[in-house]
Amino acid sequence: MVEVIDLKDIWVSYDRIPVLEAVNLAVEDKDFLAIIGPNGGGKSTLLKVILGLVRPDRGSVKLLGGNPKKTRKYVGYVPQYISSNLEFPISVWEVVLMGRLSHKGPFSSFNEEDKKAAEEALKTVNMLEFRDRQIGELSGGQKQRVFIARSLVTHPKLLILDEPSTGVDSKTQKEFYELLNRLKSKIAILMVTHDMSALSVYVDKVACLNKKLYYHNSKEISPDDLEAVYQCPVELIAHGVPHRVLKIH
Repeated sequence: MVEVIDLKDIWVSYDRIPVLEAVNLAVEDKDFLAIIGPNGGGKSTLLKVILGLVRPDRGSVKLLGGNPKKTRKYVGYVPQYISSNLEFPISVWEVVLMGRLSHKGPFSSFNEEDKKAAEEALKTVNMLEFRDRQIGELSGGQKQRVFIARSLVTHPKLLILDEPSTGVDSKTQKEFYELLNRLKSKIAILMVTHDMSALSVYVDKVACLNKKLYYHNSKEISPDDLEAVYQCPVELIAHGVPHRVLKIH
């Protein structure tokens, strides 16, 4: 099986300051992987390496079996939600259709195939009834659904989400993660998040990143890995019978 993402011995530095060190990562089709770690730990750089936007100092990168610059058009990307970018008067329908532009030539108009794909994508995220609504009028959770629809409109083989639950209330987060849980039966999902509550319920595998990547191809995270990533003792909360495991800090 060809990995959706295949990183081998990736090193990246900015102005001689290391950002990623000896990172190895393999993501297979229909994996749902979450990457957690502190701010400044290299998560955004890792996404840029995967998408071919940053060239590593060392190591090899394959995306969907090829050069990411050629294959990233088959990847759906949902950036972190930024409210200041959403005041422009554009409808939900227009936002989703814009996702088709990467597969069209310059100055091409949208055809029936594009419109059908946009309609199917909005149905998938349960947002078709909002198609004529201005994007700025939606709630945070509704906007994120629209952005996912925009990323799905090209029928991607991989969906990448950067902090998708930012600015979304807990009830909407649950609905949002349930949507991702349904999508993972069709495509691979890679999510960068600080939302620890989603990890035990919805995500299949977890990786910890702070320059180095701690990944065991499972959702189990050891206390040693967490302490290596966050560089301090970390409180673990077990689900089921509530109890905490906390070393002296």
